[in-house]
Amino acid sequence: MPIYLDYNATTPVDKRVLEVMLPYFTENFGNASSRTHSFGWLAEDAVKIARQQVAELINCLEQEIVFTSGSTEAINFAIKGVWENYQFKGKHIVTVKTEHKAVLDCCAFLEKRGAKITYLSVDREGLIDLDELKSALSSETILVAVMYANNETGVIQPIKKIADLVHANNSILLCDATQAVGKITIDVEEEHIDLMCVSAHKMYGPKGVGALYVRRKGPRVSLFPQMHGGGHERGLRSGTLNVTGIVGLGKACELAKEEMWEDAIRISKLRTKLEQLLCETENVFINGSTKHRLFNTTNITFQGIRSESLINKIPNITVALGSACTSALAQPSHVLKAMGLNDDDSFSSIRFSLGKYTTEAEINEAISLFRKLLMELKN
Repeated sequence: MPIYLDYNATTPVDKRVLEVMLPYFTENFGNASSRTHSFGWLAEDAVKIARQQVAELINCLEQEIVFTSGSTEAINFAIKGVWENYQFKGKHIVTVKTEHKAVLDCCAFLEKRGAKITYLSVDREGLIDLDELKSALSSETILVAVMYANNETGVIQPIKKIADLVHANNSILLCDATQAVGKITIDVEEEHIDLMCVSAHKMYGPKGVGALYVRRKGPRVSLFPQMHGGGHERGLRSGTLNVTGIVGLGKACELAKEEMWEDAIRISKLRTKLEQLLCETENVFINGSTKHRLFNTTNITFQGIRSESLINKIPNITVALGSACTSALAQPSHVLKAMGLNDDDSFSSIRFSLGKYTTEAEINEAISLFRKLLMELKN
């Protein structure tokens, strides 16, 4: 059996999530916008419950949740929606070099249309410099987009401190929290996040569904819709709601709220064991902060050995060379490069991401296979 250690790419659907979804494929198949009969009412009620479940996980109002097809759509909606609604203030956007391609590609798109983009650097730990952020802000800055936790390294940025700087400048803060939501406690009120994306398939829900949190007060964030046709989601995102997927997202959020800390304790121990035993080998080191990061993720460089050659020789260990969205590209990780790694070390790095179905036996086997192979290659 393959050992799956790529949970940051996607997760299996929890059986309890699937169980609540199944009726909405068949007997409860109504359109949530059908207001004249019981099939529609039942679907509408299911969406309302799911909206509550998502809102409770991140501590926001139900009305601040807009359902999307996932984080990529949510990010596009947030960045382009702010751009089109706030050009009266300015055309400056600040982001980070280590952001997901969904953010970077949106910024590149807007740059061609007149936006001025500042790309903040990160240190060897993968963390931004708050002074650099403060210096980058101006009266023209309408949006700052900073990932909550990096998908390749797990590094967590100091979001509350970032939010304080952003709001002191009367700008809007967008957090891509795709990897963080459901793993750690995120309170959008406490941390004063204005826009934040959520994706079901990163927390044991179905693919193809997610949400965008949009702050309604303090300040109220106004987005220009990117999809028109029917006025769904209070006119912000038209299109027939994916009731089945939304029900799954809601249940996944409910389970995460109940179980995340228990999962974190167990998984972090397995991650630590994996790191400690692999890094006993010479010229093997961890990329990014080991203090400020997700409990399930480690990015390890096996210096002098191409990661592809390692992976190809252990095909039953499922890991990643970087982000699942860019791993098909024959180029070094933009995240690791921004952190100061050279091309050789970037091409020698592997991301391991564990999940709630990872067992100690699997970690033991992965350690054994990697150490054996490293010894063979060394000799």
